[in-house]
Formats: sequence, structure tokens, C-alpha cells
Amino acid sequence: MSLSNQLKNQHLMWRAGFGPAVEQLPDLTEYTPKQFYKALVKASDKKPDYIDVADDYLKGLVMGIEEAGRQQKKELPQEDRKKIQQKNREGIRNLNMYWMHEMVNSATQLREKMAFFWHGHFACRNLNVFYQQGLLDVIRRNALGNFGTLLKEVSRSAAMLNFLNNQQNRKDHPNENFAREVMELFTMGRGNYTEHDIKEAARAFTGWGANLKGEFIFRRFQHDFGSKTILGRTGNFDGGEVLDILLEQKQTANYITQKIYKFFVNDKPDADKINWLADRVYRNNYEISKLLEDIFTSDWFYDERNIGALIKSPVELLVGIQRMLPMKLENEEALMLLQRILGQLLFYPPNVAGWPGGKTWIDSSSLMMRLRIPMMINDADEMNVRPKDDDDAMMGRTDDGMMNESKKQGSKQNAKEYAGMRRQQINADVDWKLYVKHFESVPREKLGEAISKNLLQVKSRLSMDVIKQYADQTGRENFIKTATMQIMSTPEYQLC
Repeated sequence: MSLSNQLKNQHLMWRAGFGPAVEQLPDLTEYTPKQFYKALVKASDKKPDYIDVADDYLKGLVMGIEEAGRQQKKELPQEDRKKIQQKNREGIRNLNMYWMHEMVNSATQLREKMAFFWHGHFACRNLNVFYQQGLLDVIRRNALGNFGTLLKEVSRSAAMLNFLNNQQNRKDHPNENFAREVMELFTMGRGNYTEHDIKEAARAFTGWGANLKGEFIFRRFQHDFGSKTILGRTGNFDGGEVLDILLEQKQTANYITQKIYKFFVNDKPDADKINWLADRVYRNNYEISKLLEDIFTSDWFYDERNIGALIKSPVELLVGIQRMLPMKLENEEALMLLQRILGQLLFYPPNVAGWPGGKTWIDSSSLMMRLRIPMMINDADEMNVRPKDDDDAMMGRTDDGMMNESKKQGSKQNAKEYAGMRRQQINADVDWKLYVKHFESVPREKLGEAISKNLLQVKSRLSMDVIKQYADQTGRENFIKTATMQIMSTPEYQLC
């Protein structure tokens, strides 16, 4: 069956971005997917601005400690340490909201969507706002560039080095955590290396660290300059050379390509297409933009079996609604609570492997909350839901990567912080003007079907008669608004 340009372009916008924006609705039928993709690429060419949300108090404190040279964070008074934790937590919250705002409003949809993918691939949980915003900058700058460059910059970032304990990786006492995750999660995937390879690679990364400002530091007196054998290669390798060796492995191209395919195309892998793409990735020296072009300009990407085949992640769901229905939020923090309830709080991945995605997004409680979100936007409905307990201190780690001795206290702090948020309202002021105007030429009897085609990627199993039954029939505009909310509250709207 021949698919319409509108459906194909909506498919492209949900996969290469966070869904169509309301101002793009007239263009969905006018342009081909290749024209749309070309526009997405052009819009994402510009280098992103550095997102700096760190508090002036923290900046002053870091400068003071750096100038003192000898003072360490652990020597600070307890009151100051608590204030630092609070300011860092507030900073990461602000970083979350700022980035979500970019996802909703920025024309650079392709870059932000690819950065969102890398945010899960290079999963990092760290309660230092300088480190987190530094890592986010690395990911956003390199999102559409060269994977090798991105890998090397991430591996030298203060956030990742601390999170994966490489600050404790020293000559004669190597810590294998960083080397293991670089192989297992960032490049080759589990089962494609040996324990000996990990031990030898860990030696190569000895001495890699960062200062309080988040700048990379090589501590040469902690580095093992001896000979190492990794994946059949022998030499006095350092960390950068190990990353080069990993990039030389065809398996790295296979692993990265399959993960990108499952995220952007279909979570049921097609071995032939993945192998073809991986060969090109390897030959093109890991240029991500070329891989995305191969995917998004192919005919098979628009196969009916790939459309509506993925479950929207919580962030995709929340951002997509706001792109279609522009709104001012009186209480933006409510979006963070929704992220947490639905299982995807930016900058707080569940573990080093990131969010598993797919069907794990949906369980009985999360599905019911997902279906309620449009009504909470429209009717000022209270959430009144308790988020799952979550150790907010790096899954039991403190900022320097060591085990957190006050884990219970951290959980209590979380409970206290979120107790006041449980009954929050979103308090959204939706600007309906452009959205309603888009349907002005549609006959009244066909409005429901037209709205459904703009919002859904698959045919709804819910009869349009049921939608009409619960929609406000007192006027054309009221019907458009309420039918939209009803359709957004269906299980089919969870798919993209």
C-alpha cells in the first residue's frame, strides 16, 4: 500500500526529531521525506551553545579551591558540603529543564535527537553539575560528527572518569571499571573481548583523571608505561591508543550500528540491513551523519512495518506533546516529576547501561499515567502519584566514585524533596491558535479523522464515535481541542 507524504514525514519527524511541531503541519503534505530530511540536516549544522546553569556560589567555591591548591572538598565544613550538594542538585535540575526546552523549541531537531541517543549510550550519573554540563556539551557538539572523536572526548570527560572510577586507576593498583565499560557498553559489546584484554586496557588508562573544574589531567606518575597486549596488539599503549584499537575492530561498527538501528528504525533488528549499514560506517570512518543519511533517505526506513513500531520514551512523549501543542508551564518542575514517574529522568540513568527502552517503558502504572498526561495538561488535574524510590547519589556512589556511606540519608532526602511535588499540577497554558487554524478548511464531519491522522502513526482501535462521545460538541474549536486530548490519551499515541 502506498503511504502518504504526511505519514512518512510524521514518521521521519518522530524518529529524526521529537515529533512534528504545530507550525510544520502544513508542510507535512507538501514536501517529500528527502526534502524534509535535507532541511533537518541544514537546521542542525550550527554549533550548539554551551549550556551553563551552574550556580555562582559553586563557581566561586571551585575557583577558591583551585587557587588554594591544597584544600580538598572532604575538608570543607559539613554545612558547606550540604550546600554544595544542594546547589549541584539544583544545577542538574536546571540542566534537565533547559535541555528539554531545547528539545521542544529548537529547530536543530536532528542534533538534539541524536544527542538524546548518545545521552543513553554514554549513560552517566554524576552529582557534579560542572561535570554533567561538560559531558552534555561534548555529546551535543559531536552528536552528528565522528564517533571516534565523540568516544575520545567522552572518555576524557570528568563526568565519565569519575563515574567509572578511573580517578582510582593507578599504576600497580589498576581499577578495571572504566576499561570494562568502554569495551562492553561504548564500543564492542559484551562477549567480544577477554578478561585479559580488560586488565591490560585498564593499565593503559592509569593516570587519567580530572580536576575540580572538569578539565582532563594526565597524572604521568600514576601511569603504567609498560608493555600491554590488547586484542592481539602489543605495545606501550596509553588510553588514547586503546581507543584507536577498539575503533579498528569491525565489531565496534557492528555494535554501534545495531544500537542506532534499534533506536531509530525498529527494535527488531534486520541483520542484512544492519550489516550493510555497518560496512558503510566502517568504511566511512564512523561518520555518524553519513549513517543517518543512509537510514533516513532509504526506502526501507518508510516501510509500513517500521512506522509506529516503537514505543515513545517518556522524554519523547513529553517533548512531542509540547511541540504539537505549544504551552507555557507555570510549574516546569512538574515535568521532572513526570520523567521520574514514567522512568526516564534525564541525567539519572538507572545504571551504566542506560535505559533499556522498548517494552520496558510500559507497565500497568506507567501506562495509566501516560494516558492521563493530556488531561493533566488540559484540566489542571493533580498527579497525586508517588515516584519510585531512587538513590539520588549516583546509585550509591559519591562524587568521587566511592561508595556512599549515607545512602539511607540520600533516599530520605529524595522522599522529602518529592513529597511536596506529588500533588503538583502541570498548570499549562496551551496556545491553540495555530493548531486550530490548521483544521479550518476541514469539514466538521471529517475533523475527528483529520486530527487522528496528524497525531497517530497507526490506526486507532478506538472508534471515532467514542472519541466524539467524550469530546465537547458545543463548538468547532471546542471539539478540536477536546478530541485532540482524547486521541492523545489513547494507547496508539504512545507509539511512533
